[in-house]
Amino acid sequence: MIDPIGTVPVFIAVTDKYDQKTKRRVALLATITSAIILLFFIVVGEIMLTALSIPLPAFQISGGIVLFLFALNMIFGESKPEEEIKSLALSHTETAIFPLAIPSIASPGAMLAAVLLTENTVFSAWEQLQTALVMLSVLVIVYILLLLSGFISRLIGTSGASVISRVMGLILSAIATTNILIGLNEYYQLMQP
Repeated sequence: MIDPIGTVPVFIAVTDKYDQKTKRRVALLATITSAIILLFFIVVGEIMLTALSIPLPAFQISGGIVLFLFALNMIFGESKPEEEIKSLALSHTETAIFPLAIPSIASPGAMLAAVLLTENTVFSAWEQLQTALVMLSVLVIVYILLLLSGFISRLIGTSGASVISRVMGLILSAIATTNILIGLNEYYQLMQP
């Protein structure tokens, strides 16, 4: 559910105004933030959702909607007022958290997978630790690819990055729609007697 390759066009699109040093900082902060979020969901996600009486399908549906809105932004470009865009451009910390850490790297699907693959009633503590280690390994791959994004960007150019961003937006919208449909299906299965 973590997509290292799919994150690169998003990273290129949202950091195109930053210098290389800032891009490296954004990549590191986004990766660390994603790791913290996903580890949080591994440790307390199931407990939190149960305590709030939120069924997992509802979480998947809402995550899919957020992801879909972000995908639309990738396809059609920025739709925010100019001063909001400028304030986002000034804050590399904000860019690292949204849209990179959430929902690009630590996507709703990744959060859901973290909860499902570490269910306390299904998986032992050792299996949950293995899941956490695999997740952290994938995040290291994400970080390496983000660091290489400058080379990739120079290779494909601005027009290529724009095309890839829009194509990835379409793919992301399909993934989001799939998350919503799966969540709806699972929710209705839960509600049937």
